[in-house]
Amino acid sequence: MSALALTGCGGALVEEDSATLEATASEVVAAADPWVPCGNAADRVKDIRPGPVGSAPAELTKSTSVLVFSADNGVNGREPWFSSGERSGTRLGKDIRAGAPGSDPMFFTQLGGTTFFTADDGVTGRELWKTDGTSAGTTRVLDLRPGALGSSPDNLTVFGGKLYFTADNGVNGEDLWRTDGTSAGTARLGGLLPAGTTGSGYALATAGNFLYIRYYFSGDDEYGFSLVRTDGMASGFVHLVDAPEDNSISDMTAVGNRLFFVQNNDEPESSLNVTDGTPAGTRELLTFPQAPHDLVAFGGRLYFASGPGAYEPPDYAGDELWRSDGTVAGTKLFKDIRLGALGSEPRELTVFQGRLFFTADNGVNGRELWRSDGTTTALIHDVAPGARSSSPEGLMGHGTRLFFSANTTGRGREPWMHDEATSSPTATPLVEIAPGPASSSPGRFIRSGWDLFFVANDGATGPELWALAFRPPEACLAGVRR
Repeated sequence: MSALALTGCGGALVEEDSATLEATASEVVAAADPWVPCGNAADRVKDIRPGPVGSAPAELTKSTSVLVFSADNGVNGREPWFSSGERSGTRLGKDIRAGAPGSDPMFFTQLGGTTFFTADDGVTGRELWKTDGTSAGTTRVLDLRPGALGSSPDNLTVFGGKLYFTADNGVNGEDLWRTDGTSAGTARLGGLLPAGTTGSGYALATAGNFLYIRYYFSGDDEYGFSLVRTDGMASGFVHLVDAPEDNSISDMTAVGNRLFFVQNNDEPESSLNVTDGTPAGTRELLTFPQAPHDLVAFGGRLYFASGPGAYEPPDYAGDELWRSDGTVAGTKLFKDIRLGALGSEPRELTVFQGRLFFTADNGVNGRELWRSDGTTTALIHDVAPGARSSSPEGLMGHGTRLFFSANTTGRGREPWMHDEATSSPTATPLVEIAPGPASSSPGRFIRSGWDLFFVANDGATGPELWALAFRPPEACLAGVRR
């Protein structure tokens, strides 16, 4: 990394060094991050919508050059915005729909150097758009359904270097599409639906070499849910599950080359299932009276929370932490944190630094932050000491630090961070954004460039974009300002 030139008592980065940081930021993030947070005070990046309403930033997405998000400045409506972390570098990306209504961009999805999203320009309806982080590079991919209705793209999913999505072109009904980001390279993948049926209720997921599609089909003579997979080639689709209409398939989660999913068989009973992409390798693992939830891949296994399994002893009555290796015998209760019917109700399962972090209530310390390495599972921070819960939320890790919000007496819900690199981990509160017992309710933490971004409300400017500066240590010592 080149040396950094700093100027002034505030340590503002000179223009050429800002460019250097921008160019190297993605490399730093990808590596073991040598940068550190400059203290524990976040700054509001920009008051996009002056006044108490706030611009309510949403869909925060890290692109290759800037943070892409949606916001409403009170003049242009909700539109795409970009931020480099500096006030001067935080700007309206494009006023896609002129005037106050806004284009309401959503489903930001990164593929290479392009961020895809859907938007409604008020003329062609909701269609697929893309941006490279510049206003000139923000364009509609194509008008898939000519006219004001739009094709309403949904389920944007990256697979095999292409973007897959569902849309309705007004001729074939809602179906599966694929694009390389060009109009000529956008096409419908026919053959998914049974002849004479229409599709709805789609969900897409990837695992290994396959794209999985869940959908509901209906016609004069047949209807129900299906799970199929494709390798994206001419071989077409392979049916894995066909279920009655009163069933459902959800929570598709990849663990290596396998896909786990939850199937609701008969309300409220649900089963955990797994597939390797072949009919023979698609099977039910265990039935639960309460649907498994918070599914996450960790250490080559699936971890999740649920109540007792059908074949478990009745002592395991509460909602607890489970794991599965993809076999019936290997799907079992992992940790009974709170004995009895109430259970610890694990939530926010997040993998970071080779460990599994989550929140749980052991009945003594309230809902607090827990950690497991797959063998040892323990409470690591009683942020609100005693039986009161701090209820950590929005867990997001970067480098060696885990960021989250927590609710404590006298401070309300504010941002916190945990450093996994220290021998005796501590939970450090960031400086309050909404002073006193009020809550800034921070959320949507994401690292982009040289900042950790999030949305918070200081009580005066409404929900706006905030950031905690990350810099090489020498830059932090000199001071940072926006």
